[in-house]
Amino acid sequence: MACKLNKYALLNVKAKMQGFTLIEIILSIVVLSISLSIISSLIAPTEEQSADAILQIKAAELGQSLMNDINSRAFDDNSDMTGGRLRCDDGTQPDCTDEVNFGVEAGENANDINTFDDVDDFHGFTQQVNAINAGLDSGYTNFVLNVEVTYDGDSLSLANNRLAKKITVSVETPLGTVIEFASHKANL
Repeated sequence: MACKLNKYALLNVKAKMQGFTLIEIILSIVVLSISLSIISSLIAPTEEQSADAILQIKAAELGQSLMNDINSRAFDDNSDMTGGRLRCDDGTQPDCTDEVNFGVEAGENANDINTFDDVDDFHGFTQQVNAINAGLDSGYTNFVLNVEVTYDGDSLSLANNRLAKKITVSVETPLGTVIEFASHKANL
């Protein structure tokens, strides 16, 4: 009987010394692959959202900077350029520029906003920001700026729609998110 017990004990020791079978290894690789693909699909959108938040902050900085530049200009070509008493459409000055004529005028360079002298010159302005040429940090590359200017005195409850211009600056981030900024410039 003692021999039989030793024989069974020897078989148990051999069974414990054996490794994984080929089928077990293949199944474990398949399970590991599936779980890694699920985990990576959950991480990728989070990474993109994290990057988009940073780009939105940069877009806000670009949009606010351009908005400040536009609002520092005169209301109209037919108004006092320094914001004085002479205002278009007041009876003493020529009429304000018609909305269909908004945009770059003679003597102004469409590619150089430093030549723009009033708010409506920015209407239709589009620029893709190249950080190196603009003297900005390299993180500001591939943003797209668009500007639209319209008369909008009615939304401010003014007596005449032509007493205010609405300036809308749209900034598109490199990931395609569009952020809009709006402001009014009044002729009061």
